[in-house]
Amino acid sequence: MDISDTIAPNSDQLDAVDLLSGPRTFTIERVSKGSAEQPVNIHLAEFPRVWRPGKSMRRVLVAIWGPDASAYVGRRLTLFCDETVVFGGVAVGGVRISAMSEIDKRRKVPLIVSRGKSAIWTVDPLPDAAPATPEPTSESVAATTDREVLKAMWHASGDERRAEIEARVAELAKEAATDGE
Repeated sequence: MDISDTIAPNSDQLDAVDLLSGPRTFTIERVSKGSAEQPVNIHLAEFPRVWRPGKSMRRVLVAIWGPDASAYVGRRLTLFCDETVVFGGVAVGGVRISAMSEIDKRRKVPLIVSRGKSAIWTVDPLPDAAPATPEPTSESVAATTDREVLKAMWHASGDERRAEIEARVAELAKEAATDGE
């Protein structure tokens, strides 16, 4: 039983705690205007809530991808929980960028980290995404005899095709039992 959903924060945005299990790569679906306090909402295809980057990460976005947020659509970035982020004098953690698509080499962006103190933020290039695996057809399921291949097909399929795959696995098990007699 996976209990991950039970620990999600009660929030309307991506929070650092959502990334405690490790970095995640997201595709930008769209960018919209936020509030005066959090002026940018970045809608992520792979996450149900928006990411509202802080000023430092907005500076990184502008330095690397430019100021036109409409150009960000379809681009990808890897976000992680930086546990060293301090707010109100306490290390509370924050969401940071570690890699971005559409760049060909490591980029360094100067940032102001606190009053009178600056640092360099490094962003790695994010390789192109692997092409999406197409859902198998009924014909390909019926022709497959390798259970590991069927297992991979099951993970790439919707409910209807999964039922066909499960029926095919049961058919192969029955054939194997008959052959063994």
